[in-house]
Amino acid sequence: QVQVVESGGGLVQAGGSLRLSCAASGSIFSINYMGWYRQAPGKQRELVAGITYGGSGSTNYADSVKGRFSASRDDAKNTMYLQMNSLKPEDTAVYYCNVIVRRTGSGPYSYWGQGTQVTVSS
Repeated sequence: QVQVVESGGGLVQAGGSLRLSCAASGSIFSINYMGWYRQAPGKQRELVAGITYGGSGSTNYADSVKGRFSASRDDAKNTMYLQMNSLKPEDTAVYYCNVIVRRTGSGPYSYWGQGTQVTVSS
């Protein structure tokens, strides 16, 4: 089994910053992808930032966060970070981490974390 644990959410004023962490652990042979998604009340879950492992190792961002958010990873810790700067009230949402992994001899499998609340006050 694989566990995905998010941390770092909270309440911040507009213009402030937060750093989210997503740690994957368990029966992981390799990681294919790690991504942050968010879901605001009454809206669909949307991609915020994602990192594709292997090959070009590309990182992609939602247009709404480009220039404000930055994703990074620590391969030794199977952890992805999301640095969020210049936060806006419209960034308020539950942020979820998604990890796609291969386990020894099988996969890929997709796992989600439990989510962490980010609230930006105006």
